[in-house]
Amino acid sequence: MTTRRKFLATAGVAGVAGAATLASPAVHGASKIKWRLQTYAGAALAAHVVKPAIDSFNKIARDEMEIELYLADQLVPTGELFRAMQKGTIDAVQSDDDSMASPTEVTVFGGYFPFASRYSLDVPVLFNQYGLDKIWDSEYSKVGVKWLSAGAWDPCHFATKDPIHKLADLKGKRVFTFPTAGRFLTQFGVVPVTLPWEDIEVAVQTGELDGIAWSGITEDYTVGWANVTDYFLTNNISGAWAGSFFANMDRYNELPDHLKELLKLTMDSSHYYRQWWYWGGEAHLRTKGTKMKLTSIPDAEWATVEAAAVKFWDEIASESETKAKVVQILKDYNAAMEKAGRPYRYG
Repeated sequence: MTTRRKFLATAGVAGVAGAATLASPAVHGASKIKWRLQTYAGAALAAHVVKPAIDSFNKIARDEMEIELYLADQLVPTGELFRAMQKGTIDAVQSDDDSMASPTEVTVFGGYFPFASRYSLDVPVLFNQYGLDKIWDSEYSKVGVKWLSAGAWDPCHFATKDPIHKLADLKGKRVFTFPTAGRFLTQFGVVPVTLPWEDIEVAVQTGELDGIAWSGITEDYTVGWANVTDYFLTNNISGAWAGSFFANMDRYNELPDHLKELLKLTMDSSHYYRQWWYWGGEAHLRTKGTKMKLTSIPDAEWATVEAAAVKFWDEIASESETKAKVVQILKDYNAAMEKAGRPYRYG
């Protein structure tokens, strides 16, 4: 952690032998390919959301390729991940678009775009059947980054020190959340706060933060936030976090086809792991967890938040043609789910 700034400075100096090595872990004859992948997640969470897949990749790739896994903010701050990957100072990233501040038209939809999904399966369907994959691939190709694969994580709930029983209880609450989610929640009096991921637990303990809107209850328990927050709000602003794997375009293009295929398969295994780990974890900890009390805002009042999300979508759609196209896909998809009825949508 204390050397990450030095790492960036060194890697960014042209002509320095060390920087050239960092920026060029390419194929040289029969030498082993090495990539550095940094995740948005800290150690406890990364053990579930990415490490099993990376371990599997390295085991199968054997002497051909190795992916070195780095944790949240370990090499570079999360907000600088895109720039570092684009330059080639790191090779690959697991993050949402929003957190790593990627300069694309789709960045706003990464992480938790308010009410874009109700269930985790919505995310892969939107990408693989409704065309979001093609839009993401096109947008990242424009800026020299290879978008690899998107998947779903957990729903977005509030974990707080004080109980939340009505919307008014959110007013003035300093909350760690994602940029776009924070932008949406400010209309309800929430004060979004940006801090390094590893500082969140202490910030809640010291009173710098009143709560967290960054995950579901599985992560609250896994990363230790359930130890410092007392209440969990069952209402959520999105059914699933949407995140992706990305790579430096040159590093990706240098891979032989069979390693590209192996990378795809292990990313798919990561997406599948999260599907059942979060889905089961959310229900188990709501019913069996002992660290947090559940609270709820009445459905009728929460409906005003959902209505505000529709206006927010239209606001985002007005910003560009690409954003309008994504919003329309979200509208079409959700309309289809509503029309399909149970089990896709309940009321």
